[in-house]
Amino acid sequence: MINNAPSSPLTQAESGLELTNLLLHSKLSITGMHCAACNQIIEYRIKKLEGINKFVINVASHTAEMSWLPEKVSQAEIIEAISSLGYGAMPIGSAGELINREHKMNIWRLFVAGFAMMQVMMYALPAYLVPVPQIDGDLTPDIDRLLKLASLAITLPVVIFSSLPFFQSAHRDLRNRHIGMDVPVSIGIAMTFMASVWSTFKGGPVYYDSLIMFVFFLLSARMIQSRVHNKSTAALRALTHLIPLKSEKLPDYPASMRIEQILASELIADDYILVQPGAKIPVDGEVISGISECDESLMTGESRAVAKEVGDTLIGGALNMNRPLVMKAVRVGDDTQLSTLVRMMEAAASEKPPLIQLADRYASMFLTIVLVLAIASGIVWWQIDSARAIWIAVTVMVITCPCALSLATPGVMSAAIGQLAKNGVLIARGRAVESLACATHYVFDKTGTLTQGRLNLVKMQVLRIDPLLDEKAIRIITTNVTATSSHPVARALYASLAELSAKDSITKIASYDDVNEIPGQGIEVHHHNFHYRLGSIDFVQQLHGLPLDLPAELAGKTISALGDKAGYIAIFALEDTLRENAKELIQYLQLQNRTVLLLSGDRQDVVNSTASQLGINTALANLSPEAKHNAVKKLQQQGAVVAMIGDGMNDGPVLSLADVSIAMGQGAPISQARSDMVLISNDLKDLVYAVKASSMSLSLIKQNLGWAVLYNVIAIPAAMAGILAPWHAAIGMSLSSIIVVLNSLRIYAVKSQKTSYETNAILNPANQ
Repeated sequence: MINNAPSSPLTQAESGLELTNLLLHSKLSITGMHCAACNQIIEYRIKKLEGINKFVINVASHTAEMSWLPEKVSQAEIIEAISSLGYGAMPIGSAGELINREHKMNIWRLFVAGFAMMQVMMYALPAYLVPVPQIDGDLTPDIDRLLKLASLAITLPVVIFSSLPFFQSAHRDLRNRHIGMDVPVSIGIAMTFMASVWSTFKGGPVYYDSLIMFVFFLLSARMIQSRVHNKSTAALRALTHLIPLKSEKLPDYPASMRIEQILASELIADDYILVQPGAKIPVDGEVISGISECDESLMTGESRAVAKEVGDTLIGGALNMNRPLVMKAVRVGDDTQLSTLVRMMEAAASEKPPLIQLADRYASMFLTIVLVLAIASGIVWWQIDSARAIWIAVTVMVITCPCALSLATPGVMSAAIGQLAKNGVLIARGRAVESLACATHYVFDKTGTLTQGRLNLVKMQVLRIDPLLDEKAIRIITTNVTATSSHPVARALYASLAELSAKDSITKIASYDDVNEIPGQGIEVHHHNFHYRLGSIDFVQQLHGLPLDLPAELAGKTISALGDKAGYIAIFALEDTLRENAKELIQYLQLQNRTVLLLSGDRQDVVNSTASQLGINTALANLSPEAKHNAVKKLQQQGAVVAMIGDGMNDGPVLSLADVSIAMGQGAPISQARSDMVLISNDLKDLVYAVKASSMSLSLIKQNLGWAVLYNVIAIPAAMAGILAPWHAAIGMSLSSIIVVLNSLRIYAVKSQKTSYETNAILNPANQ
């Protein structure tokens, strides 16, 4: 029997899931890019291809992240489309040889230009000393022509070989109906060369020396930019190199220790792996056998080795230092912490802050205006002095400096992201650097942020006299209620009570199935005929409506209550300690005229005690997640730029709202997912560095953009007025590019307060 009933259509969510499953993902290394205009044209053209789901270029690292439908377009067709635009593209794993070959060729181009510059300057010097040759003088017309011909011969290799990348780039841009920075550069080189050739045979001044000088300085500037690019992306490359290629799988464990060498990428969950001393841990997992120490500084910022024994977790990319370990794979491939870290850093480097977007938007327009001004200057000067017209037009074209607008700004950003990662601060979104620098108000959560988040149970007080609810029974109930929670208070209760129960040889009762954690309030449990609540006093009171008077000796301590519909069962008093460097962080922010606030869901007396120790003037307590959200929203409505620092599940909504959000590395996953930055080191000293580095980055970006504007405002009118010669333009344009690039390197002058070992330990494999 045939069923002719129409099949039910896929829901939107199901269609999206099906599309996601069909997509292929890859990364490409792109060569030939010199500015943001290159980025724009490649992205625009590739996104026009049918089947492209995502195509985003990271300007700093010259890589493209893409996803596509294989039945619509192939990776080879995407690469071919990029090549047709005049750029090179290869899968990122196989691009190393191409990049090295291109680098060697650029060195040869620079060498040829430098050698030719020295020779041509020697030939040009007599003409500068005796500008008008006289028959009876030392510089006769024949010698003058001979020197010009010699200069022409030496200049030819520079124009044909050293300048070839500029001509290729300009041809590509014009073919794609786009104005890039190499268009005016190429026109200037070509016009200077052709006019000098004309003057060589027809008489008049030549500018071979200016041409070669211009090419040499421009190639030098790009070489420096390349070095800056390599340095600024060093942290991301270091992370990538931390992932081991091979692993030793134990297919028959525990029956035998037979080793099978396989690629780390082929490991799956629940595989058993042998990690030798000195080897890197291939995936996230747990220790099954063995005792050793691991260097986990890449994720935690902790420079000291961490002891590992059976049951402990292992982080992929960490270094096993002492003895062999047998581990069980838990998270593999893209699910590991290290892979997540790499993805977040790549996403941050790809995202463009508002200042960079502004520069990108006007870069191409700026170049078009320059070409128009050059042509207009040439026409006007043709009426005034036709002999100078072409040289003034050339000077206007080559003196402009769009480099700061399109290259130096991303250089600052990528360098800042790399430096912050080395100092324990992971940037998840590129705008975070600029937003943190502009923040006027810093809002802190208390537990797990300004405090250690490792509460210690100092007192358990039973409030109900009931034979069925003695102290041991209460410990069992509380242990089960808190078993699956990630809240710092719940984790502290579970750890303390589970340890006490183990000493009394008490085993847990059956796990609770109906457990509901309510952010900012507590945990509610239905188990058989029982209905328990564990959390704040108000939360438990809602269940039975009875008041509770706390003993005076518990003032200032974190209180968690356990109760049911009949009333309170017990209260737990916990104490937390301030994080190391918390007071120094608050003092630093206040010295920088930043307003510091403390928003917490804890009781007012506990919050006041913490605020008093840290010198925080504004501290609000008993706040629900909604109340925290509303408090930050009110600050923003008053014009404040808010940086929010938190770690718990209840901080998720307010972290999403803040202008820049910072999650603690040990915090809840939801808080990290909604944050712009993650303090993976959990060291507040690193947050001081983040504020300093962000402020320095924003300052450098503004300096670069300001210098670019000032330079062009002065140089272009001077060139149009005929004050500057082409050789002035060559030196000015190249030196201007070098100045903004070198200025970007000043981000490395921001020093961390860590020791020299700790500073480099996090992401520097050379020191491991």
